[in-house]
Amino acid sequence: MKYAIIDVETTGLSGSGNKITEIAIAVFDGERVVDEFHSLVNPQALISSHVIGLTGIDNAMVANAPTFSEIAPEVLNYTEDKVFVAHNVNFDYNVIRNEFKELGIDFSRKKLCTVRLSKKIFPGLRSYSLGKLCSSLEIPLINRHRAKGDTDATVILFEKLLVNDKNEELKKQLNPKNGEVALPALLAKETYDNLPHTPGIYYFRDKDGKIIYVGKAINIKKRVLGHFYDKKAKEIALCRETSHIDFEESGSELVALLMESEAIKHYYPKYNRAQKRTNKGYGILAYTNRKGIMQLGYNKTNLVPNPISVFYTVNECIQFLESLTETFQLCPKYTQLIPSGSVVGKCNHYKLSNCKGVCVQEESASDYNKRVLKAINSVKITSKSFAVITAGKTSEEKGIVLVEDGIYKGYGFLDESTTIEDFDAFKNYIQLQNSNSDVMRIIQNHILQHENATIVNKPEV
Repeated sequence: MKYAIIDVETTGLSGSGNKITEIAIAVFDGERVVDEFHSLVNPQALISSHVIGLTGIDNAMVANAPTFSEIAPEVLNYTEDKVFVAHNVNFDYNVIRNEFKELGIDFSRKKLCTVRLSKKIFPGLRSYSLGKLCSSLEIPLINRHRAKGDTDATVILFEKLLVNDKNEELKKQLNPKNGEVALPALLAKETYDNLPHTPGIYYFRDKDGKIIYVGKAINIKKRVLGHFYDKKAKEIALCRETSHIDFEESGSELVALLMESEAIKHYYPKYNRAQKRTNKGYGILAYTNRKGIMQLGYNKTNLVPNPISVFYTVNECIQFLESLTETFQLCPKYTQLIPSGSVVGKCNHYKLSNCKGVCVQEESASDYNKRVLKAINSVKITSKSFAVITAGKTSEEKGIVLVEDGIYKGYGFLDESTTIEDFDAFKNYIQLQNSNSDVMRIIQNHILQHENATIVNKPEV
């Protein structure tokens, strides 16, 4: 068996738009290097300043180098019928595969990752970066962060891996049923295998154990796998840093959303952008126009004193208003879904068509306003006390989300057989949590989107 041991330098650190600036290939027959290829590459794109500082390869250096299309035949020849080997193989492999994809060529090779092999064959090391591994294993590393220097070091590392592979880890990785190749290089397969197919939240941790991302899912294992196959720049960077994954089951999507929101605000993970800020964004508002018709719309929260609901993007506002408009047969002209003055006469929305005609005087303003008030009351929970009953983590329990006087109190679980006769008794079963605009929005949306949700209201005195 022959191996093509490869390293590439690129215009950036990750992402589908990453272009190659340098490539080195060493053909290894299991005992020695039998052939080599090395070239700078004109990426036909600008190199980021951070990468220039890291590699020393600048735009002037590659200006007269061949483009990838010009060296593509050689890359195909040097890798044909060989196992593609690299340190953190998915990065190099995906960059090369994307270059070929732009040329209309489907590049496919068996892969081996020297990071994953090193973790199996040399367990217990503090770091498995190429530089730290070379230091630990006394491998000379010359011209670090240049393709030829890193490839030469990876060749020596691979030789050591072959010599010390007592448990045939290499053979296991090459097994197509193994599934390890798709996983981040630093993540143990056992960690992924132990993830459940249930609702909950999951924590991506780096090599130091720090939480770098929190996510929620209806199916934790399936959602986590989705991160590994996502080729967006953020996802690639996240997966490269992920060394371990923890999880907490929630029983339901609603509780998972609330757990996720709380965890993001508590840990402030570097790869979570949403929900790091509270009480900002866009507020849903209601007002009566000069025709006496109640209108719904949205604006920045600092311009909406008492919002019906709060969202972080315009798209979320539009989706919310579309849902209300469809559910309560409202008019898109009066829910800010059609720009003012763009339609004369009857409303005309691309997917909403159940307006009863208030826009063309086929329905009175008073009748229309009654439905608007119903829509508002269905989501405005600023002064209500109630418990939302959800699925539990097992069939023997149920989940609770408690809101008191319009303030989120927390979530919890109780036995399916337990009977609650006094509303205040719900407090005995919940974990107290912080209330903010995010969690209130989550609860409002759940109630709006689940007409058959089980809700226990506090009896009025």
